[in-house]
This record gives sequence, C-alpha cells and structure tokens, in this order.
Amino acid sequence: MQTISKGKIVSIHYTLRGDDGVVIDSSEGGTPLDYLHGAGNIVPGLEKGLDGHAVGEKLEVKVAPADGYGVHDPRGVQRVPRQAFPEDVDLEPGMQFGAEDPQGDSTTVWIVKVEDEQVVIDMNHPLAGKTLHFAISIAAVRDATKEEVAHGHPHGPHGHHHH
Repeated sequence: MQTISKGKIVSIHYTLRGDDGVVIDSSEGGTPLDYLHGAGNIVPGLEKGLDGHAVGEKLEVKVAPADGYGVHDPRGVQRVPRQAFPEDVDLEPGMQFGAEDPQGDSTTVWIVKVEDEQVVIDMNHPLAGKTLHFAISIAAVRDATKEEVAHGHPHGPHGHHHH
C-alpha cells in the first residue's frame, strides 16, 4: 500500500472548518481534490499533516495560520480610488481581482468594502490569520508521472493540455 510522500499524486476528500466549527469549504459530494505532494499545491501545514498516511485513512489536521494562509498583515488593507476598477463591474465585498504589488509582481486582492469614491481592498488571503481545521479522507495515492513532477501538479486521468 502506498503512503503519502514527496512525488505522489494524492486524492483527498476534505471538509475545512474555522475555529467556530462553520464549514468554509468541502469536497464532500463532489470530486476529490488531487494534488502533487511536496510541490506546494496545498497549504504547508496540511501537506505536513498528510505525510506518511495511506489510502482509506480518515484524519483531522489542525493548521496554524503561519502554516496555512499566513498571518494577517494589517498593511495589506488599503484604500484605493473607485476608478482603479473597471467601470462596468458592480463591486461587492468578497470579490477578488488581479493587481500589481509595489514591486510590480502580480498578486490577488480581495474587496472588503465599497464606498462612493474609495474601495477598501485586502492583499491578505481571506483565510490569513485563521486556524484551519481539516477533516480528511484519503481516496487515492499513486506515483506521479515525470511530466507531472516537471509541471508541479497532477494532470488527471485524461492528461492535461495547458502547456
């Protein structure tokens, strides 16, 4: 029986809850999440918690903010002019947009609040600063192909043609 280790393609069903027990995300009733173990496809704390486990196992993994989506940085919350966004988009809290950070790198920002002339954005992931509670069921583990390792992610049963 294969166990989870670097270079394996892993399929998991998961339910993610916050400290309050409310479900944030879940794959239950849908297809499992496939990822390449050791390639940074999932948050580091979850990857570390799954290491060495096998198909059929069910486990709970608690991930601290530093090993999840990071600690919330208050400097990431900023006000920008409304005209910085497309005019034809009805802006709402929770929406995400691609943007450039001060170094010119692309990043994702989330809208926190929309005012008449200003929009409050947050460069922190919405789950930054939160402890993550995962309930995991391991559905499959297999060796990654050379192509999957080279590309850094799983390609699925019918191949993957984005390159």
